[in-house]
Amino acid sequence: MKKIIIAVVILILILIGVFVFFQKSNKAPEYITQKADKGDIRATVSATGTVNAVTTVLVGTQVSGTIRQLFVDYNAMVKQGQLLAQIDPASFEAQAAQASANLSLSRANLEKSKVALRDTISVFERNKILYGKNFISKHDLDTSETTYLSALAQIKASEAQVDQTRAALNLAQTNLRYTRIVSPVNGIVISRSIDVGQTVAASFQTPTLFTIAQDLTKMQIVASVDEADIGRIKSRQPVTFTVDAYPDLMFKGNVSEIRNAPTTVQNVVTYEVIVKVDNPDLKLKPGMTANVSVIIDDKKGILRIPNAALRVKIQDKKFTEAAPKGTGIWVLEDKKPKRVPLTIGISNNRFTEVLSGDISERDAIIVEVKDNNQKTNTPSSRPPGPRF
Repeated sequence: MKKIIIAVVILILILIGVFVFFQKSNKAPEYITQKADKGDIRATVSATGTVNAVTTVLVGTQVSGTIRQLFVDYNAMVKQGQLLAQIDPASFEAQAAQASANLSLSRANLEKSKVALRDTISVFERNKILYGKNFISKHDLDTSETTYLSALAQIKASEAQVDQTRAALNLAQTNLRYTRIVSPVNGIVISRSIDVGQTVAASFQTPTLFTIAQDLTKMQIVASVDEADIGRIKSRQPVTFTVDAYPDLMFKGNVSEIRNAPTTVQNVVTYEVIVKVDNPDLKLKPGMTANVSVIIDDKKGILRIPNAALRVKIQDKKFTEAAPKGTGIWVLEDKKPKRVPLTIGISNNRFTEVLSGDISERDAIIVEVKDNNQKTNTPSSRPPGPRF
């Protein structure tokens, strides 16, 4: 009798398990829905870039020497022509003095040549008269003429020597002026790479001594835009961006230039987009990293649907075989999914614009399908019990 009761209990448990299993297997999928609504959509292209001054001037030197004095430091406001630094001018002053002396000597030689020319002219004119009266030979006349022509050539050589020494003096004076490092523009010093006593060498290339930003109230961002998005960028499009220094502030600008030169890094092609920004309060500083959003389009009060609705897939063949193809969404009608084709417009990371289609704000749009037939891999927290 006891064995019969145990067998009956086991049979009842088996029947209950089979019934529960088939009940779960036949349970219909659960559809999670959301309504369409009217609202705003702003389509943007995201990129990162670096904030820089619009015009940055690198101030260098064309002469070599030791830095004797510094007159400005970091963040100093400077005017065009203002003295920034002084290279020791002693050797250049000596060169200028030597060139000046050489010029004086060449001028004296020119005067000496002119005096000699006048003497040779007198001798030559007198010999022509004497030759006409047969008092001297033809050889003596030719000799005086040769001396005259030689003195005339010496005048030209002396004049050329004066021009040469004058040019040498101009060069020496120019090099002497170059020992005074002056600002070429009005601006602010954002970098200084020299100190007093440091020797700068300008033999092969011009060393950079100062970096001057011409106007920090006008800045620009050099943003790198992916090749997939560059076709949507146009000049004068509005731009919003943030910087890490002011995470709660939203700055604004406009696209001013799209450069056609590509940059390829690890097979990723990007293009530089220049964004002009006003910086009246000088919060933006050169070198800051900007998180840029270029506003492609901005629409207000339009019919929109969740982006998740466009990714829904219905696996049941009795619904999919007759459903129209192309872009569309699934709506729940009489507790059954129905495919509705749509023409869509702009989108952002949450919503997509509906341009046309049989959809309204009352429709229940399917945004997720939960298939109750799928088994979960999550382990049970219950301790194992007896099994029959």
